[in-house]
This record gives sequence, structure tokens and C-alpha cells, in this order.
Amino acid sequence: MNILLTNDDGIDAPGINILKNYLEKAGHNVYVVAPHKEQSATSHSITLHQPMRIFKRDEKTFATSGTPTDCVILASQVILQDGVDLIISGINNGQNMGEDVLYSGTVAAAIEGMFLGYKAIAVSLTSFTDQKYETAAHYITKLVEKRIDKIISKNEILNINIPNAKIDEIKGIKITYLTHRRYMDFVAEQTDPRGGKIYWIGGNKPLWETNVGSDANAVFDNYISITPVKPQFTNNDSAEKMNKWIEEIGKL
Repeated sequence: MNILLTNDDGIDAPGINILKNYLEKAGHNVYVVAPHKEQSATSHSITLHQPMRIFKRDEKTFATSGTPTDCVILASQVILQDGVDLIISGINNGQNMGEDVLYSGTVAAAIEGMFLGYKAIAVSLTSFTDQKYETAAHYITKLVEKRIDKIISKNEILNINIPNAKIDEIKGIKITYLTHRRYMDFVAEQTDPRGGKIYWIGGNKPLWETNVGSDANAVFDNYISITPVKPQFTNNDSAEKMNKWIEEIGKL
């Protein structure tokens, strides 16, 4: 299978390189196009107001000065001469559950691949410390061998979160929905050397809703979470109510 790997942690991040090694050992033809430095939380941003560069590492490995979304665009339009069967964005450093998918450069790269007509998945490891990337790489390689690309519907991606556990500690797979999370005290105020106020967005660990069927519930119980994500922001359920409102208010 021809596979394109990208991420938002940068081309030298361990997640993408460990996954590349696993996939190549399994016999897949792997291309890597990733940011030359970390681009976490860049969401679906693209570079419009400055030029981008492509840095060739070898025949199948390229770093770019752009965002994760830029990487997929450049890969499809400039770098790759032939199409790919699957785009894998990851393995991300830390989870992408709940509303985090809206901020994630990892998920955005997969969605851009979907926009361009490719099958795509986003893969995240649910820890920022003592990461067991080999576990995630092992199971993603198995899912690729089972042709996970065949079950991806048009206009959707699969958002996959893998518990940070040993390979034999993973209990299985659950198909899930995106949960809700809340961050507490996530803006830190500090003083710069000149006495001015500066602010950092970060703070404490998020509080996850762990209802049965959610991505958080699955990974906290050592299951791989797979959530089908379809970027559809139009709320069709409100259309009838709003049309009645338009009739009631009459001509403006």
C-alpha cells in the first residue's frame, strides 16, 4: 500500500518515525511530508502571506516550512507524482479527543487529505510522558494490514486514540463518539523582565466526560478508540425552526 505520513509534531518527532519504521517493515511504500518544526494546535491553518520551502531529506522524506495542512497540500500537488492509498496523520504526542479535534493540526491534516479525495486517519497516543509509541505503531500497522482504508466513507476521516499502554495491555477496539472536555485554570499570567503582563494558554489537565460510548471512556479502559468524524457544520435540524422565524418576522 502507498501511504503518506504527516503530523503536527514535526518531522523529527518520534511518533511519525516509529510508525514509518513499522509500516515499512510490513512491506508498505511510505512517504513522509511533515513540518520541519512543531506545529501543534495550528488547527486547519494554511500559509498565505509568506512563501513555503520544501526540504528534501531523501527520496521519500520531505520537511516543509508550512503547517500540517500545508504539508498535505504540497504533498498532493508538488511532491508525490502518484496518488496514495491512505494518509495517516500521527502518531501524535498526546490525545486528540472531544473538542481537541478542532484545534489539532494532526486531525486537520487528515481532514485536508479527505478534502483532496484521499482516505485518511488521524492517530494519537494518549499521553505526553513516557510514551509507548511502539504500541500505537503496532496496532496501526495491524489496522492497515486489515485494510482500514476500505471502511472509511466518503467525506469522513477516522480519529483514532490509542491508550499509552503495553501492547498486551490493550483490550480491543471500540467505535466511539467525541466526548466533551473542560480545561480549568488554563490561562497563566506572568510578568516579563520589563514588568509587563504576559499570558500562556495551558494549565491543568482537562476534565473529560467519560460516558459509555465516548472516546475518553474507551481509552481510559485501555481500548483503542476509533471515531468516524465528518466535518459538517450546518445544523440541518434547525432549518425548519429558522424558516418559520423568517416567515414570522416578514420583510426586513
